[in-house]
Amino acid sequence: MNFNEAKNDILQVFSKTERQHLPKLLEWLKTSGDLDDFLVDNQSVILQSIAEDLRSCLPLEAMAPSETMAIQKTQQKPHPTVHVDAFLYDEEIVDSLCEEGKMSRNYCLNCGSHRTAPLEFISHSFSIPELQFLFRNVLPDLTGKLVVDVGSRLGAVLFGGYLYSAASQLMGVEMSSEFVKLQTMAVQKYGFSDRIQVIHADIRSQAALVQNTDVLIMNNVFEFFMEPSDQMQAWLFINKNFRKKGALLVTVPGIQEALTLLQDAVFLEKLALNQWIEEVQLDYTVYLKNDTDPDSLKQIHLYTVL
Repeated sequence: MNFNEAKNDILQVFSKTERQHLPKLLEWLKTSGDLDDFLVDNQSVILQSIAEDLRSCLPLEAMAPSETMAIQKTQQKPHPTVHVDAFLYDEEIVDSLCEEGKMSRNYCLNCGSHRTAPLEFISHSFSIPELQFLFRNVLPDLTGKLVVDVGSRLGAVLFGGYLYSAASQLMGVEMSSEFVKLQTMAVQKYGFSDRIQVIHADIRSQAALVQNTDVLIMNNVFEFFMEPSDQMQAWLFINKNFRKKGALLVTVPGIQEALTLLQDAVFLEKLALNQWIEEVQLDYTVYLKNDTDPDSLKQIHLYTVL
């Protein structure tokens, strides 16, 4: 992005009153060498605005009415776990909600006592810092590339890819009609429709799309939303169709962990991971800011198709 393009981008998120102070700021940025850092912060502001819009349309747990299986599986985890969408709720917002009594980080070990233990939080979306790490540090230059997010949910990957990369096309495949509507609303409101498209479908119906994909992103995509037999079918579908040599696969968590509950010998033999993909080692220390959880970054894994 050149300076003039950046200037126009910046102007879009400032009010008329604020714009009168921008010329000096823009001139300083132009000569100080801090433009890249400023743009990252500006893009974060846009993502925060999208998250605010989406929060107003969703209940606190940010789960769609149709996601009964995901809700049940979360409740069945051995340690008390709640879904807190990391794109919608950063640490500061979670702290505010806890102070207001609308959310809690702990649960009572014995009703009526003061003995508590921390709740586990799970998210099916990337946080904004994770999106920055993904598109600025994990993935290479995506100019001219097709990025597909399997189970695009609220569109965090699509919006992050639009703002932080030069990918020519970002496609979201989502089974929930409620979430497709929310993503489409945001795409239209923020003018992202030139590069983002959301499809209401099961990924298993999108063979041609997967075959042409350059970067495939999968964040907690099958375990909580499908029965084991369907999960195995979905993985075999990905394995069969995502075969473009040099294409990149991003998963959260790593594939080995994602397959932990799918220890079927015939399935694993068909999948033949070592003949299909190879993991790319990542430097998780390259992007550590004050608001970044290092453990969350370590959940992001990158593979290249052999």
